[in-house]
Amino acid sequence: MEFTLESETAVVFPGMGPTQAADAVEFMKNTPEARRLTAVADDVLGYSLADALLSSDDDYSEAAQVAFVVNSLALAEWAGNEYGVDPAVCVGPSFGGRAAAVFSGALTAEEGIGLAAELARRTEEYFAAEHGDIVTHSFVRIPEQALKGLLEELDARSEWHDVACVIDADFTMLSLRESRVDWLKQRIRALGGLPLYTMRPPMHSAVFDGLRASAEEAMSGLSFADPRLPVVDDHDGTVLTTGEGVRTMLLDTFVRALHWPDAVAALKGLGVRSVCVCGQDALFGRVPVTRNSFQVIPVTPKLVAVRARSATAT
Repeated sequence: MEFTLESETAVVFPGMGPTQAADAVEFMKNTPEARRLTAVADDVLGYSLADALLSSDDDYSEAAQVAFVVNSLALAEWAGNEYGVDPAVCVGPSFGGRAAAVFSGALTAEEGIGLAAELARRTEEYFAAEHGDIVTHSFVRIPEQALKGLLEELDARSEWHDVACVIDADFTMLSLRESRVDWLKQRIRALGGLPLYTMRPPMHSAVFDGLRASAEEAMSGLSFADPRLPVVDDHDGTVLTTGEGVRTMLLDTFVRALHWPDAVAALKGLGVRSVCVCGQDALFGRVPVTRNSFQVIPVTPKLVAVRARSATAT
């Protein structure tokens, strides 16, 4: 598939979902941009990232999180080489913020990879000890007014809950106690909505302030440079141009709700007309708020591998 880029273009590093390890490792081993960054990761980590990824069955393992950053960055480089993508701005919702910090120049690749590994370890340790009964459930076809009523029902039952992500006008991720997920699914269906999946670990809630403090400790030895490329904050659409701003965004991802429509509005305000979504994405490049606003260019490990095999065959 070929693209004629609209100007201006933004690179989007999507939030992390379940990892297709075989596709990811094929990309890491067979694509020059990924091989280079994987070698950097192996050196930083002290082990083979590809081997660790293949041997893990945890979608959010340390290896999965680091490989997501490595491959997202490699895909952005590939898109520049293959499609001529020369972005004016970048954004990285949720886990994608770690790749955006490197791509923008706020962190080096070595720093970003090391930080991703350390944050994965600290997140696992934190949720092993704290909030083990909380998960994040996603659902669609529940517009704002129906969502408000649903949250009021939880309030009436004195059930703890927190909106983790607003992905689109009728697409929400809600954190709550795991024991209430079945009830939530029933209510969503009764309201005409569609329950999707339940994520562990949960993210993006003020009650995880202890995890934010641990992440801040992990970043204490890093000096964030002012980014060469502006970064749009996925929480509220603020355009970040300082290293401190990028650092705060990465810390706030643990305790603030993601609001993708605000990020989309900020990109539109900057004149962006094309978004190149670099990473294994089933969400941010596909929802209507994105597709109705921009030309969407998906760049995934599987797509690159297919193109490489096709080029070899011809």
